[in-house]
Amino acid sequence: MTHLRTKWLAAILGAVTAACAGTVGADTGTGSGSDFSGSGSGSGPGDPSTDPEAGVQPTYPTAHPRIYLGPNAARLKAALAANRPAAVRFKGVVDSWLDGGDIWGFQIWNAALMGQLTGDPKYCTKSIANVDAQVSAAEAAIASGGQPVVAGDSYLEIGAMIGDLALTYDWCFNTVTAAQKTRWLAYANQAVWNVWHPGEAKWGSHTNPWTGWATNDPSDNYYYSFTRATMLLGLAAKGEDAQADGWITQFRDTKILGQLVPTFNADLVGGGSREGTGYGVAMNSLWKLYDFWKATTGEKLAAKTPHTRASMLSFMHQMVPTLDRVAPTGDLSRDSTAAYFDYHRNYLQELVTIYQTDPLARRAKTMLDNASLTQMGSSFMYVNDFLYDNEVVTAVPLDLDTTYYAKGIGELYSRSGWDKHATWINMIAGPYTQSHAHQDQGSLMIYKDGWLAYDAVVDSHSGLTQETTAHSLVRIDSGGQPVHQIGDTTSTLAALHKTADYLYAAADLTPAYNGNAVISKVNREIVYLQPNVIVVYDRVNSAAGTQQIWQLATPVQPSISGPTATITNAGHTMSVQRLAPSASSSTHSMTSESDYSGGFRLDETISGGDQRYLHVISIDGAATQVSATGDSSVTLTVGGKVTTVAFNHDSVGATLTINGAATTLAAGVDTLAP
Repeated sequence: MTHLRTKWLAAILGAVTAACAGTVGADTGTGSGSDFSGSGSGSGPGDPSTDPEAGVQPTYPTAHPRIYLGPNAARLKAALAANRPAAVRFKGVVDSWLDGGDIWGFQIWNAALMGQLTGDPKYCTKSIANVDAQVSAAEAAIASGGQPVVAGDSYLEIGAMIGDLALTYDWCFNTVTAAQKTRWLAYANQAVWNVWHPGEAKWGSHTNPWTGWATNDPSDNYYYSFTRATMLLGLAAKGEDAQADGWITQFRDTKILGQLVPTFNADLVGGGSREGTGYGVAMNSLWKLYDFWKATTGEKLAAKTPHTRASMLSFMHQMVPTLDRVAPTGDLSRDSTAAYFDYHRNYLQELVTIYQTDPLARRAKTMLDNASLTQMGSSFMYVNDFLYDNEVVTAVPLDLDTTYYAKGIGELYSRSGWDKHATWINMIAGPYTQSHAHQDQGSLMIYKDGWLAYDAVVDSHSGLTQETTAHSLVRIDSGGQPVHQIGDTTSTLAALHKTADYLYAAADLTPAYNGNAVISKVNREIVYLQPNVIVVYDRVNSAAGTQQIWQLATPVQPSISGPTATITNAGHTMSVQRLAPSASSSTHSMTSESDYSGGFRLDETISGGDQRYLHVISIDGAATQVSATGDSSVTLTVGGKVTTVAFNHDSVGATLTINGAATTLAAGVDTLAP
């Protein structure tokens, strides 16, 4: 289901391969094993056919508290008794809320949890009062012919609001009055019913239909709010309300097993989210659903699809080497800079909890321990450090493969190593099917201690700059306006090969323009010669009267000298040498557009037609003796090796010659080796 609109995500976030690109070392950290396969199909860690817990069926506890606490209460009580730092911080913020503190994003269930763990009735007393206030306000709105707050913004907040109600109902069950239970469940049942019956939704005697946005799209962040409310309400009220079993069936059978799992298996091979890294981080709320469900019923829903484990791997590759930000793809409405934040920390630490005994989790723990944020910075997120401290997981050195291809989201990541000063690159070529995704098919990003080439969204005020003008790709203008990339299209990675000497990738981006008559071909190929040289080749064919603009978005102003542009940032100098075609180079300041506070774009402009672009991008002088033969072949020296890259002029492929040894680079996507 395609969604081409923009929504603010902070509320829901606060509330709640084709292959691994290879295998890496065994758990000894020696690099000798193959236990990190991230393949989206076939056997291996994360595959349902090999997970010993995948076949466990759910059983439902009858006594309250039912949800989550069965296998976790003793551990959490021990953490409180031992005054572990995360426990102390969590209790402190709950007590502050109890004393009247105004804590943005605070969730009532946090206090109900504290009531269960400490036995102190004051926590449940205030939790119940606050939930009852929610229900009373809803009843008043309904009585006056209106809708309660829970229906606002297409029911985005239902997961948080009904989640608070359900967890308080369960964890404070003995002190919720019979009358309150009746009123709460009547309200919650109607809210959840309305989500799944948008055309018939009603409050009181008034019909209040809504769009049904994302109710059938497991790849959309709203879906996780809807399923959270449904799951928690069903578990909390099972055996006490006639509709509870129906909500459990709706959550587990209809939505997770019947819809989400097959969708993820088909669409999200290799992990991650098509919404990008801003809205895609909302999957942390999905991981929490998996965790709460397993703790309650014993069933590991996370094991029903390889997507869960693969997302741990894809996220680790999305983290740039300095471990203080993630790849800035898609809308970034909360923070346009894609700085590593509590939500990202929680995303990874929840996955580490789900896969505690998996060697990959130990590598992820190392990343968590060394990232710029080693504990939650926002008080409303303290609960997650408390629940997911992962003290039983032993961190080991990061020894993962340096390249990863997440086929389902069309993202290729590669880095020169796992040290903090490594060079990192990203190329995008895949599905464009979500509203929060950008027109960035074919774009290239480069990072070394800071951005050298990036997505201009980083310097935007809104974080919502979706246009082709914001990305490092070849833009086509027709009639003086950029030709848009179109939703519900899928670009393809036509070739992917990697050895210790090079990474080669070829992308067909033509589908992104959905058959637009002025565009007949847009291809991009790269050869990454580690650590600091990227050869970029583009084949673009557009109609007469169009213009083609080879773009590179940069955080600093490029210095242009003839066909070479130089970008200096974060202590490094990157040269962009154009070998073909003859073009007019200029610098565009992004601040000429009102949404930007900074940023620049290198523009190389030529007339439309059947054109070829050949560039050598070199960091800190890594490429020397660069010379071209025609518009498709370049010879250069990298690390003392004389290297020639000769691209096919009209079709995917190239010949790579290193110190006289030639390799044919043809179409086909490899499962990458360690």
